[in-house]
Amino acid sequence: MKQELRIILSGGGTGGHIYPAISIANELKRRYPEAAILFVGAKDRMEMQKVPQAGYKIEGLWISGIQRKLTLSNLLFPIKLLSSLWKSRKIIKSFNPDIVIGTGGFASGPLLKMANSAKVPTVLQEQNSFPGITNKWLAKGADKICVAYDNMERFFPNEKIIKTGNPVRQDLLEIDSKRKDAISKYNLDPEKKTVLIIGGSLGARRINQLIEKELEFFNKKEIQILWQCGKLYYDEYKKYDSKKDVQVHQFLDTMDFAYAAADVIVSRAGASSVSELCIVAKPTLFIPSPNVAEDHQTKNADAIVSQYGAKMLKEIELDEKFQKTVSQLLESEAMQIKLTHAIKKLALPNATKDIVNEIELLIKKEKVEVEE
Repeated sequence: MKQELRIILSGGGTGGHIYPAISIANELKRRYPEAAILFVGAKDRMEMQKVPQAGYKIEGLWISGIQRKLTLSNLLFPIKLLSSLWKSRKIIKSFNPDIVIGTGGFASGPLLKMANSAKVPTVLQEQNSFPGITNKWLAKGADKICVAYDNMERFFPNEKIIKTGNPVRQDLLEIDSKRKDAISKYNLDPEKKTVLIIGGSLGARRINQLIEKELEFFNKKEIQILWQCGKLYYDEYKKYDSKKDVQVHQFLDTMDFAYAAADVIVSRAGASSVSELCIVAKPTLFIPSPNVAEDHQTKNADAIVSQYGAKMLKEIELDEKFQKTVSQLLESEAMQIKLTHAIKKLALPNATKDIVNEIELLIKKEKVEVEE
């Protein structure tokens, strides 16, 4: 296979689509340093900042999702879609990729449709246990679909599915050895238990409200709180950073240390977070967001809970059950052992390499067919 591969990746809207795409790109670049790699995203979404920060060029499409209520954006959707299909066709023609990879999000829809029309091989990477609209729409034309959960034949053609898992940060693969340094970094008391609260990079309003309400509960139990409240809520909650045993962070830039320091983790159930937590293997309480398409966070969490790898509380259960559930996670050694062993079995730490292996096989197959 020639080294000068030409590859387009598309995925965005949220970190859950962007970071897997960047991980895949990094592994491709590691194997093929001379490869030309281009990203395609949605204008005005976070990928337009995050991808260049990772060192890659990105083109933006004028595209957005359909809202659940009547909005101007919904009325403009047909025009945006036609515009994005036209621009995607131009990008495919001018860049002439060997392969196009979609990780979900609005922009990957028109781009991969145009790649299919141009007979360019395509690979989908689906992070969730319940696929988004875009990937379901693209599945028929895709050559391979890399998934993270079992039973995805409910949504995709079975012969195209490869279970690889979701790409995760490689620095999470060995966190036990980092615990001492992590406790030092965050200036924690090694004699006290630590609960890590993570609600995504932007934050989770309901989880933040819960932790604010339960600060006295944690204080009475002498529990330390490492609380990532998110960008949207930092100004509102940073006042609690001065309280004893409470640390409030807008963003945690060393997640390996944060995970290493934690005894118990309270988290949303986005696909990337779930995949990371399977590798981290700490006692975990999932609080899925009910405000996402098809309630897919609940389905993600349930895939772990059904295998006895974590606990889950829905938002409507928090007031009644949170204190009891967290107390069990902190105090029951039998429960801790059971959960950590079960969730570790569900980890797929080689996901990025396995996905890129599948991409390589598809490119090689295409090259052979062209030569014949």
